[in-house]
Amino acid sequence: MQYNNITGTFALIIIGILVFIIPGILTVWNVCNCLSEKPKQEKLIANHTIFYGAILYFLLFNLSFEGAGDWYEQIASDRYHNTISSEYSSIYIVVILGFIGYFILLNKSADKLPPLLSAISISFLILMNLFQLTFAMHILKNVHSIECLLYVYHFNILLLSARVIHRHMKEQAEIFRERIAENNEHKKLSFIINKINSLSKYSIFVFIVFFFVIALLELIFVLLGQGLDAPIKAFTDTADWTFSKQIPPPPVVHDGHYLCTVAAGGHKKVVKPIRLGTRRNETIVVNRQLCIANAFEEMIQEKTPRFHKKIRTFYDTHGYPLSRKITSPARADIIYIIMKPLEWAFLIFLYAFDKRPEQRIARQYAYKGADKI
Repeated sequence: MQYNNITGTFALIIIGILVFIIPGILTVWNVCNCLSEKPKQEKLIANHTIFYGAILYFLLFNLSFEGAGDWYEQIASDRYHNTISSEYSSIYIVVILGFIGYFILLNKSADKLPPLLSAISISFLILMNLFQLTFAMHILKNVHSIECLLYVYHFNILLLSARVIHRHMKEQAEIFRERIAENNEHKKLSFIINKINSLSKYSIFVFIVFFFVIALLELIFVLLGQGLDAPIKAFTDTADWTFSKQIPPPPVVHDGHYLCTVAAGGHKKVVKPIRLGTRRNETIVVNRQLCIANAFEEMIQEKTPRFHKKIRTFYDTHGYPLSRKITSPARADIIYIIMKPLEWAFLIFLYAFDKRPEQRIARQYAYKGADKI
């Protein structure tokens, strides 16, 4: 017992360091670098923040909000629909290009980059941050406790982006100022040179390139057949989230008894769901194993009501607690396989004593008001 307590405490300490301490240190370091004229270990800390943070973000997000399908798909009541419509998932190209732009700006000084590549990198980085801020607001509806840690990563990405854009534009503005100062023809325009730091020609250049980049992305969406409003529909053609505009079908209930849970929660290739059905006015997923078991119970109820009452009591007592333990598709698959011999026994009984066994099996859960397994 003492060994288990020590192991548990040690595990909690490790989790605390990985999930809270390290992200906290990286965040404070990024804030300090952002405020400092001479940041320390900027590239190293930025790389650790982005890649380590992405791993934690992915794990926490999938543990909390694992997408179970698009808005029009019927999913379990304890699951969420996709945050971004899969039809418009090409929007993620903005994130990829944004991070590529960030690493270009982080690892190359302004004097080593062509102005056009520099402006394109900044443009994609700005678009990526617009996306990530929108995404952060999009998931806000379902963020409650531990999920708040997701915003630490969003904050860090915004901070790092602001730092690298500000530094790079200052460097480019200085390059433009020096080039103009070296040109004798422009010495008479000293009043313009004095204002280059506040409103540089490079800023105007980036502004123009930014709109060209947006136009290029819109053209890509059109060529992919997604339309000009694809970035908007990526968020609105969803359910369960802040910007969702679609109404999903009623959720599938599969936590009443373990065979219902198996039918809805297992891998389709294993448990072989055949259709939707109705149980206690709720929509459920039905497979043949569930129908056979329910048909067997129905026949027992007709033939020996007292014996059925005992079976029903036993099932109600143990079925629900067991269903609460079936928390993954793998566990549902295992229960399905374990139940196979009993399923065959039920089927043999039905074929031995029922005149129309397949009709009895087929009608299970096919009508409202069914109050069975």
